[in-house]
Amino acid sequence: MCKYEKKKGTSVCGYPLSIFFIVVNEFCERFSYYGMRAVLVLYFKYFLRWDDDMSTSIYHTFVALCYLTPILGAIVADSWLGKFKTIIYLSIVYTLGQVAMAVSAIHDITDTDKDGTPDDMTFHVVMSMVGLFLIALGTGGIKPCVAAFGGDQFSDSQEKQRRTFFSVFYLCINGGSLLSTIITPILRAQECGIHTKQSCYPLAFGVPAALMVVALVVFIVGSGMYYKAEPQGNIMMDVCRCIGFAIKNRYRHRSGRYPKRQHWMDWAEEKYDKLLIAQIKMVLKVLFLYIPLPMFWTLFDQKGSRWTLQATTMDGNFVSSRLHGETVNPILILTLVPIMDSVIYPLIKKCGLNFTPLKRMTVGMFLAALAFVCAALVQVEIDKSLPTFPSASQSQLKLLNMGAEPLKVKLPDNVQLELPPNQVCQYLFKTTMYNIYSYRCRITVFILILTKRMYAGKNVLKLECKYSKGLQAIVNSHRNNDANVQMYDFATFSTTFTIRSGSESCDYRREFGFGSSYTFLIHSTFKFGPSVSFAVEDIKPNSVHMALQIPQYFFITAGEVMFSVTGLEFSYSQAPSNMKAVLQAGWLLTVAIGNFIVLIVAELAKIPEQWAEYVLFASLLIAVCFFFSIMAYFYTYMDPAEIEAQFKKNVDDDKDDRALKQKMNFAKDSVESDDEKDENKQTQL
Repeated sequence: MCKYEKKKGTSVCGYPLSIFFIVVNEFCERFSYYGMRAVLVLYFKYFLRWDDDMSTSIYHTFVALCYLTPILGAIVADSWLGKFKTIIYLSIVYTLGQVAMAVSAIHDITDTDKDGTPDDMTFHVVMSMVGLFLIALGTGGIKPCVAAFGGDQFSDSQEKQRRTFFSVFYLCINGGSLLSTIITPILRAQECGIHTKQSCYPLAFGVPAALMVVALVVFIVGSGMYYKAEPQGNIMMDVCRCIGFAIKNRYRHRSGRYPKRQHWMDWAEEKYDKLLIAQIKMVLKVLFLYIPLPMFWTLFDQKGSRWTLQATTMDGNFVSSRLHGETVNPILILTLVPIMDSVIYPLIKKCGLNFTPLKRMTVGMFLAALAFVCAALVQVEIDKSLPTFPSASQSQLKLLNMGAEPLKVKLPDNVQLELPPNQVCQYLFKTTMYNIYSYRCRITVFILILTKRMYAGKNVLKLECKYSKGLQAIVNSHRNNDANVQMYDFATFSTTFTIRSGSESCDYRREFGFGSSYTFLIHSTFKFGPSVSFAVEDIKPNSVHMALQIPQYFFITAGEVMFSVTGLEFSYSQAPSNMKAVLQAGWLLTVAIGNFIVLIVAELAKIPEQWAEYVLFASLLIAVCFFFSIMAYFYTYMDPAEIEAQFKKNVDDDKDDRALKQKMNFAKDSVESDDEKDENKQTQL
């Protein structure tokens, strides 16, 4: 087998020039991935016309697949193609997937009647599913390879630069994430199309596809500068077979008459090389430490789900705009990573404290738990400000009196009400349908069952009329002709209504608070003029400010910096030379398992109060943090290169001993042969 040796190439500020191509490649790839993902659920809901449950299920299935495919990429890289070729080939697959997503979002392809709605939705669904599968295969496959490939570019004397590389690498991930989550929604908000103008999903998916092409080209340009480690056979199969043989052999020799061995993997020595056994021991030692890690991701990934829902029940008038959690996190990452590397860690070192990687990860887990404690405290404040919601066994009845006089209403159980004129009254009952009697008429009212989740949305205008952006409004008109109400840009603090009746129209502008609910009544005496409508406030605006979420985002981000950045570096430094991508895949697998834990715990616990669920997750992570700290205390750091060198030296010494013995035996045989010849000569004489 040939050996590749690291060539001393061009360096900039002590860093190999090749890593700059890798860093740019990672930035563009992360922009492509997070940019596409930022509008993916909206694409499902408003383009493919799927409901919320279907959109959410497909979205999380896609994300889970993105964190499961790294195992496949690692196996291919370490045992067949090598990291460089694996990144190239899977990046091509990745790019094709992004292009397929952009094509699937072009509504004009199947819009034969030119009404703005695709006529053959099957084409768009199939194209999008193929695109998502290719993206998951591509982004997941290259995940464990890019970081490990970047680490390969450093020599053994550049350990400090390698540590800095992993921090910069993580900065690029979050830099790409930050820009894409800002830019891609803006692109989607544009209108494009050949026959009719619609939300521009092709542009929102097309720009990430273009960035993926840039990432691929940049990576190929640096090809001549890379150190490319040679794949060393089907490592994963060798590892599995070796572990399987060790277990079987140990089971066969389970009797007490057989002497014990130092490690259970030593039972494979009868069949497998000692170097391979030593490498497997190193991998298993690190994988054992990975067991508690998914719980961190269980909490961390909820910032995009639970915390986002929490934010919708808060006052979002924050710095003149609504800051999304997915945007705040990368901003804090870009700030905290250099502060940690340049200030915090050196300061701790000057204090004489040995802040090892595992200690950093332990502190990171504790900070994540602290973030959820902060989230629970914020949730308690939110619950105090929320109105009374119907329970699971209750329904809410909404009565509207659009007349100019009070209206007396009689409900079952001898409940009598008097409805004020031009107002909406809401009541809670334990039934789903009532026959309501008034002194003027008999009305059958179907009660709308409302839940807390439904109220959690921003600016809810309840009722029957749904618009292109998913907005809801109630329009009541007693006029002979219809009143057409149009709403624009409802995500902002103010909304403009255009009321049309025949050739007449007027605009009505209203300021809204976050989380508020209004009912607009258009009376039979309505006339176009300055006062065009009467609004009833059903639910008051959210009063708890979104700025209260800053502490929990700060702690979760600080925990991420200490946990994730350090974990990437630790996984690389403790991995054998031929299994680095495999360990990177194992690290990413903990993310996928963490997402599954969220679903399991939330489903089994069924905690009615959200703050209590936050406390539960925080408690679980603190317990896991305690066990992880014990495991970290007894962990002995390794130098895989030194261990491998020792075994290779022993193997070479054994080979030299065997060669020397063969030479001695050969010399001895030669001497004996000469003696035999002399004896034969003497005999002949």
